[in-house]
Amino acid sequence: MVEKEKKVVEEVKDTKEKPEVVETKEDTKNEVVEEKKEEVKEERKAPTPTGVPSGGKRKDDRIGVLNIYTTFNNTVMNLTDMSGKSLAKFSGGQSTKQDRLKANPTIAMFIAQRVAEEARDNGITGFYVKIRAKTGQNNPGPGAHAAIKSLTRAGFKILSIMDTTRIARGGPKKKGGRRGRRV
Repeated sequence: MVEKEKKVVEEVKDTKEKPEVVETKEDTKNEVVEEKKEEVKEERKAPTPTGVPSGGKRKDDRIGVLNIYTTFNNTVMNLTDMSGKSLAKFSGGQSTKQDRLKANPTIAMFIAQRVAEEARDNGITGFYVKIRAKTGQNNPGPGAHAAIKSLTRAGFKILSIMDTTRIARGGPKKKGGRRGRRV
């Protein structure tokens, strides 16, 4: 009997030294989550010299600045790169010969299509848009909204839209005479 008790004691000691590991579903889930986190960390790249992490922006993305000058008589678009170098310039007069149609939203869409072609040729994928109306006007001309819509349909990213209309601050007398009855 003593020998049997010794064997049992030895077996108990062996089981205490080598505990059986039983994996539960939670353990496997945690391992999968940790593996995915490691994969995501590997995919993320270090910040670029400009300080913007390159996770959301690809290297081949180029950004341009699109200046849109719209009045109630014409629409002019000037595409520049970020340094200010002009890449393309189109106006309503290049798309139509009728003066009354130069400020038309349809003509603005044609101008935007020509700008989009030039932008693709130069590898530009997104725009900062600056809209400018005639000095002192409350709203831009009818072509601005149509042009931006046309560019988004063409597949370009519009990063921001800024109104750069100049404000008159009491300078020289405004052009044009008095209208209506004069006393």
